[in-house]
Amino acid sequence: MARILYIQTSGTDTPERLYAPFVLAMTARSMDMDADIYFMIKGVTVVKKGAAEEIQVGNFPKLSEIMHQAIASGAKIYICEQSTQLLGMARGDFIAEGQVVGALTLNDLAVDADAVITF
Repeated sequence: MARILYIQTSGTDTPERLYAPFVLAMTARSMDMDADIYFMIKGVTVVKKGAAEEIQVGNFPKLSEIMHQAIASGAKIYICEQSTQLLGMARGDFIAEGQVVGALTLNDLAVDADAVITF
């Protein structure tokens, strides 16, 4: 099965950049592809508990709705541990569906992916 890795580096300060990885991951899942979203640098702010509920751009639904649809479709969420430390965020600050992982995991995901897209 094909696998796509989406890397989200943009954070809540650029809300218009946050929908794409979730929408694309849902699309990949509907095409029977595996979809992983790795949040790093400011991207970790997106998966902080409650953050996505505060974001809505234009006529799009709240980001939390799109995020939960992507997760329900089977997209996997990874959160960069080093980025959380850089920003002073605790491991318990994030959504339950997200797995806090190290840099090794990102390298493994990238090597195993058929495509890598960064936001």
